[in-house]
Amino acid sequence: MGTLSPRDPRIGAGCDIADSRFGRFVSIGPGSRVLNSDIGDYSYTDRCADIANASIAKFSNIASHARIGPSDHPLDRASLHHFMYRPADYWEDAEHDEGFFAHRASRRCTLGNDTWIGHNAVIRPEVTVHDGAVVATGSVVTRDVAPYTIVAGIPARTMRERQPPNIAERLIALAWWDWPHNVIRKALDDFRSLSASAFLEKYEETKPYSSCDTVRVTRSPANQV
Repeated sequence: MGTLSPRDPRIGAGCDIADSRFGRFVSIGPGSRVLNSDIGDYSYTDRCADIANASIAKFSNIASHARIGPSDHPLDRASLHHFMYRPADYWEDAEHDEGFFAHRASRRCTLGNDTWIGHNAVIRPEVTVHDGAVVATGSVVTRDVAPYTIVAGIPARTMRERQPPNIAERLIALAWWDWPHNVIRKALDDFRSLSASAFLEKYEETKPYSSCDTVRVTRSPANQV
């Protein structure tokens, strides 16, 4: 497959990409759809991910068939059907409801740095999955997920901590995901071999750096799980 590019995202066969931005070393799996979304450095999807109206930070791991920010149908009207906001598909003298689409696009879903979204999981619109959190296979996330926690179920509930709160806070402060590419490479052996606490002890004095190169393609905790 070759080395990923710092400039051009790897887009798999059969993808549908529109109005989205990608950072460095991004990979989008075959058959995926990405609409009106921003995907940060090193983040990737496996095959057939469906992402809309999302802001995804760095090093996010998105498994196959995950759905991020699925669209809603109106529940308070006489019908659920999309003829109400896509009437031009049915009648030549009707126009699509652009206000409805603008409102839908504004309901952003947010994934933090170093998150893992499991196979077939669903993250609802306006939900934030904070840094370091894990969403288990098949879960439906309807409320914000706290940093470095693991959630599972329908609707998703907290199962356990991925890291103790003091370690989680220190990892967030360290923000290793903002280190330059070459610095991460130099630390690779330590990422592999050290525990989180040992890694912190070695690197907490390292100054974090910002990396924000992006490529244009085609054009609150109060509610935590």
